[in-house]
Amino acid sequence: MSEDCASTNGMAANSLSKKREDYLEWCEYFMAVAFLAAQRSKDPNSQVGACIVNSENKIVGIGYNGMPNGCHDDVLPWARTAEDRLDTKYPYVCHAELNAIMNKNTADVKGCTMYVALFPCNECAKLVIQAGIKEVIFMSDKYHDSPDMKAARHMFDLAGIKYTKFIPKHRKIVIDFDSINSSGPSPKPL
Repeated sequence: MSEDCASTNGMAANSLSKKREDYLEWCEYFMAVAFLAAQRSKDPNSQVGACIVNSENKIVGIGYNGMPNGCHDDVLPWARTAEDRLDTKYPYVCHAELNAIMNKNTADVKGCTMYVALFPCNECAKLVIQAGIKEVIFMSDKYHDSPDMKAARHMFDLAGIKYTKFIPKHRKIVIDFDSINSSGPSPKPL
């Protein structure tokens, strides 16, 4: 744009040149992606999502909790409790962290950060460590005192994996699919 064009509208051009102030910061964006991924989960009790990000703030893996590929989720149980453990989801379900690591779109995730809705269990902690992820940022730690979570924290400490509770600046992020039609002139068809 030439200077003539920029200066012809005076104040209007000046106000349009300022950036928005209410944009999402990177950490909020990546945690929101993890929460959006969680919406794909068919688990009736716990929907968990994970988002892996590299040092350039590029998403390199996303996952959510669900049944393994080829194992139809209408056939396997979703119960949390049953007389027989084989009638619960626990022997079958793949956690969000596992799926995010397996769904990576890069050679490896060494040095990356994982954003996850729920603090990883001991099994997922092993995967995070083995994958070379350097940091885990989590939203909830509701099972903090369980043996699995204690073991996860112990392994993270031993392996030097940083883990941080995410404190959101915004309690709610709304995705408005109609916003593209209401913010200025409609795009012209090509």
